[in-house]
Amino acid sequence: MTNRTIAPGAVMLDTQGKRIEAHGGGILRVGDTFYLYGENKEKSVEGADIWHWGVRAYASRDLVDWEDQGYIIPPVLDDEDSPLHPTSQMDRPHILYNEGTGKFVAWLKIVGHDHIQSFTIMTADRFIGPYTTVTAGYRPFGFSAGDFDLDIDEAMGRAYVFFQKVHTHIVVAPLSDDYLSAVEPYRMELYRELPPAVREAPVHFTRNGKHYLITSGTSHYRPNPSEVAVADDIMGPYRDLGNLHPDDTSLTSYGTQISDVIQVPGTDFFFAIGDRWLPDITDARPYLDTYTKGTRFIAKAIGLERTQRLLSAQRKPPRKRKRVKNYNTAFSNYVWLPIRFEQDRPIIDWHNEWSMPDADRNPTSR
Repeated sequence: MTNRTIAPGAVMLDTQGKRIEAHGGGILRVGDTFYLYGENKEKSVEGADIWHWGVRAYASRDLVDWEDQGYIIPPVLDDEDSPLHPTSQMDRPHILYNEGTGKFVAWLKIVGHDHIQSFTIMTADRFIGPYTTVTAGYRPFGFSAGDFDLDIDEAMGRAYVFFQKVHTHIVVAPLSDDYLSAVEPYRMELYRELPPAVREAPVHFTRNGKHYLITSGTSHYRPNPSEVAVADDIMGPYRDLGNLHPDDTSLTSYGTQISDVIQVPGTDFFFAIGDRWLPDITDARPYLDTYTKGTRFIAKAIGLERTQRLLSAQRKPPRKRKRVKNYNTAFSNYVWLPIRFEQDRPIIDWHNEWSMPDADRNPTSR
């Protein structure tokens, strides 16, 4: 490998020259291989009524060249009630390997036709599958569960889930020993009153004993300012450090929403991977201002508690019909950017190009 250059925002191609389809996911290292995985959005064009087309994965030895591994979780086409049907809103898959059970455990955020937000949890003996559903419709502690992350605290030897309690807090909770559920005690962090200030898309990573939580605001696929918080303990409390992209005057986080943070093995180099869902949007200020005024007006008119119920859609009656999707995400791109640190504060600057450092390729026991 001679060219290790990353071009944020450019179309990412696999080793066959095809567009990479792995949105809202992450990178997991298995032995000496890295797997990039996420939502396949290739059929999610405006008006097609297709939210996703399964979970796709790619393999790499150097974090630069990616070989297509196909569907690790294919869409279910013959059952409209399945959480994996293309008209069901499946988002942000995350996968961990459980050393104790020898299973790969995948959590998927699902918003079904009844508008309820929950998790589908699956397991497999190999990263590339096949995955079998263990639980569908799972709502930790009875909460409507939005965007989330899974991570392992290596120092504690325990896995955790971080998810949005729609639409108020980020919930931090340990996972059970088999990673198939969240267990008490849990904490509620990063409270915000209304969208778009409410935090979603949490991403956890650890550096030098500090725990970081990156979140975005809630403005659907339209980008907004990311924030980062820090804690001495994975459970918190988390202290807000402000905008992760302080030099981005467009308030779009450079047009991206972060889905994972990766430490290059054997180095102190961290980089964030994210999705540029709507490449044509270059300035968030006009719609963020309108959105904020709108939600505050609704809250004043009908009351905050009722507003939150409406925004979370938990009280809407079930309906069994397909929903026309209003966004074209089939041509979403990726923004991968390095993270620098000012003491303990992470900052992401814009780079037209940057180079991936060599990773320690010693295999892990997976």
